[in-house]
Formats: sequence, structure tokens, C-alpha cells
Amino acid sequence: QVQLVESGGGLVQAGGSLRLSCTASGNIFSTNLMGWYRQAPGKRRESVAFVTKGSDPIYADSVKGRFAFSRDKAKKTWYLEMKNLTPEDTAVYYCRAVLSHVDGVARGPNEYWGQGTQVTVSS
Repeated sequence: QVQLVESGGGLVQAGGSLRLSCTASGNIFSTNLMGWYRQAPGKRRESVAFVTKGSDPIYADSVKGRFAFSRDKAKKTWYLEMKNLTPEDTAVYYCRAVLSHVDGVARGPNEYWGQGTQVTVSS
């Protein structure tokens, strides 16, 4: 069984910073994609930053230069460092992974989503 658990959201003033974390559980042996997505009220879910196997992070234009993706492979955790936040960054942030794992037998690659964490930026 694979689960993604996020943490780090909260309320911050404009110009502030937050760091989101996403930790994957399960006996994972291959990861094709790890990323962060967000959904603001009344809007569609959008990609914020993600990496595919062997790639550098790919960022949405709206966050380039302000957000940074990183990972700790040993901890099966990836992060989104967010700086210079604006009210337009307010959304529920989700982590997503496409990965393969062993659960008695090899499974995947399958897609998994975290439960979401609220980020609210006040003006």
C-alpha cells in the first residue's frame, strides 16, 4: 500500500515563506514522477512543480524564481520551498507521484495523490 502524506501548509502574510513536505510510504522501487499541484477555489487543479525520472524540476511560469522543488530520496520525501508568496498562491496544494511498489507482487506504475494541504496567503 502506498500513501502520500503532506505537511507544512498554513497561513502566511504576503511576502512570506512556507515549505511543504510530502512523504511516501510503502516499498517503492521505482518513481516516474513526483510533483506538486494546487487548486484554488473555483479553479482547475494546476501543476506547480514536478520532476520526472532523470529530469530537472519543471515549474509553472507563475512560480519560477520563487518556488523550489527538492527531494530526499532516502526519506522518500520531496519538498516545495515557497518564497515571496502572494495572495494568488492561495490554494490547496497536493503532492502527486507515479511510482511502482512491491506489495507481495510488483505493482505499477500507478498514480497517487496526497490529501492536500491548505496554503493561505493574506495581503
